[in-house]
Amino acid sequence: MESKFFSYFIQFMINDWFASIPITICSVLTVACVIERYLYYQKNRRDVTAFIHSLQRDLESQQLQKAQQSCSRLGGVVGEVAEEGVRLMAEQKEDFSKAFDITVGLVTRKLEKNLAILGTIGATCPFLGLFGTVVGVIFTLDQLGAAGGGTPVVVTGVAKALIATGYGLIVAILAVIFNNTYTNTVKHFNDDFLLLKLLFLSFVGNEAAGAHR
Repeated sequence: MESKFFSYFIQFMINDWFASIPITICSVLTVACVIERYLYYQKNRRDVTAFIHSLQRDLESQQLQKAQQSCSRLGGVVGEVAEEGVRLMAEQKEDFSKAFDITVGLVTRKLEKNLAILGTIGATCPFLGLFGTVVGVIFTLDQLGAAGGGTPVVVTGVAKALIATGYGLIVAILAVIFNNTYTNTVKHFNDDFLLLKLLFLSFVGNEAAGAHR
């Protein structure tokens, strides 16, 4: 059974190249995007709980330089956003919220890079497979009509044609799974950025209130 399926798959890859090539390209892109995003997120993953407590103490004592050094040591996109937040606190108190949102937006673009590719593959691959199946069935019925084949031949031809749909669905399912997983990862990063923003705003608000007294 396995050898027969493998034989059908090889025949599909060769004979139905109009469907197999696009789906194979999508599968290669999916693997490349999944690996690239995984390595990027792992490189930038940080435990911000202890860091935020340390940053809060530095801000309470108004040691902005020490706070920036702590952000720089943390590294990653979280450290990058935090370091920029400390700088904005010192230089743009009035427009801090808007300036900080711009910084977060730019970093979020980096985090979302290539996710659109996974989403597109997840949406289109099933249709590529279905297209291959429809064309395969048409060719099978045409050949059988000309040769006067019987029911077993029709069933075998349809079975071969359905491989295209299966191939497309497998690639699409993997793309959708990792796209959803990585979208949640980006959301976790954005939650960390929101915590940092709330922390910074609390001190910006306190300084502004003290200046008006």
